[in-house]
Amino acid sequence: MRPAPVPPATGQVGIGGPTWANPSSDIGGGGGLEHIEGRHPVLEAVRSGRRVHKILMTANARGSAQAILEAARKHGIPVTYLPREELDAMTRGRVHQGVVALTEPRSYRAADDLVRAAAASGEKPLLVMLDGVEDPRNLGSIIRTAAAAGAHGVIIPSRRSADLGPAAVKAAAGAAERLPVAKEVNLARTMDSLKEKGLWTVGADANASQIHTEVDLTIPVVVVMGGEHRGLRRLVREKCDFLVRIPMARGSNSLNASVAAAIILYEAARQRSHAASNTDRG
Repeated sequence: MRPAPVPPATGQVGIGGPTWANPSSDIGGGGGLEHIEGRHPVLEAVRSGRRVHKILMTANARGSAQAILEAARKHGIPVTYLPREELDAMTRGRVHQGVVALTEPRSYRAADDLVRAAAASGEKPLLVMLDGVEDPRNLGSIIRTAAAAGAHGVIIPSRRSADLGPAAVKAAAGAAERLPVAKEVNLARTMDSLKEKGLWTVGADANASQIHTEVDLTIPVVVVMGGEHRGLRRLVREKCDFLVRIPMARGSNSLNASVAAAIILYEAARQRSHAASNTDRG
């Protein structure tokens, strides 16, 4: 093993000011557009430069509504005001906070792109690979944590896995627009490719002999997390250079996938910060 105040009526706001439109013609967006729901995710999508076709908003939206309107005007994005019940129907009861953006379908990256981006930043790659995480809220939470811990990207499989739909994007709270997400057909083959590029693979496994704090996470590394119910698949587990477990009190069964990922990622962040401090003092 390798060691704005919101207008009170229904209408559309464009660059030249308000123009009134039939709101029913905007429901669903058409053309295979994706939905981003919630004030913060929508604002992050606009600010990130993602192509947003239209923003749908209730007339009584509060909170970040003014910031969203200002960002929409800056980027030339029309805003249409709709009754809340229409947004409720469109989002199938999910919490949208009175704001929905209709965007171009998301473009996923390749794992190699994440490695190149890390190299361009001058940092040792820290990636997260998710082997079958099926709950979109877990996926979104892991993306949010990975971004906060300084990871360079997340890799998900193209099948049998949660996708970056509205629920995941909402749980990511804007991080899905900042942190690149790669999608790969075969994770085991992707692991081999990443190893050839100098990355080490560390898998989370409840039966591992090593604790997560005992492995060097300052090296170029891919943290591999299993799904909520079955953990790592056999082939993926066998491909890992190291397997680690998170110590738990006797009688505890397991941790939520997003919580386990957060613990390991912040251990990586701690080790890297400590190593950088020692280098600076040296």
